[in-house]
Amino acid sequence: MRIIGGSLKGLRLNPPKNLPVRPTTDLAKEALFNILLNQIEFEDIDVLDLFCGTGNISYEFASRGAAKVISVDRSIHCINYIKDTSRRHGLDQIKIFRADIFKYLQLETDPYNLIFADPPYDLNQIPEIPKIVFDKNLLKKDGLLIIEHQSMQNLSNHPAFVEQRKYGHSSFSFFKN
Repeated sequence: MRIIGGSLKGLRLNPPKNLPVRPTTDLAKEALFNILLNQIEFEDIDVLDLFCGTGNISYEFASRGAAKVISVDRSIHCINYIKDTSRRHGLDQIKIFRADIFKYLQLETDPYNLIFADPPYDLNQIPEIPKIVFDKNLLKKDGLLIIEHQSMQNLSNHPAFVEQRKYGHSSFSFFKN
């Protein structure tokens, strides 16, 4: 796993093998950030990273100048790894919370410029994520919700759906406020 842009560009991270994760591949992450590069200014945005796992996406946004990155996962091992890695590399804008994602979303009131969710592919509640985000107004004006999911899954029935980009077995679905 490596950081592909920003102040930590090129940094290689080696998370423990025993973390319960399926990290976004470098190829897919690079494609995602190339798309975002043409849509948003990274500096000073607020990001919510759901199902953050190793923190791969959180580090990328922090490296590119995000003002605030909230990383949420239910695994204490993932949380501890992100805390340690953030501290070691001076990523003070990353705040980490251990929580069930759906409970966290129900309690969250702050809006974000960008919300990224990378749930386990076999999670049945993936289509609930955009519903909760938009029902609770968790995106700022022109904010983006991006959900990584299996390519065979279709999330286009939500009214805020914009597009789906496929990268092998993984896809990113984009929703805009």
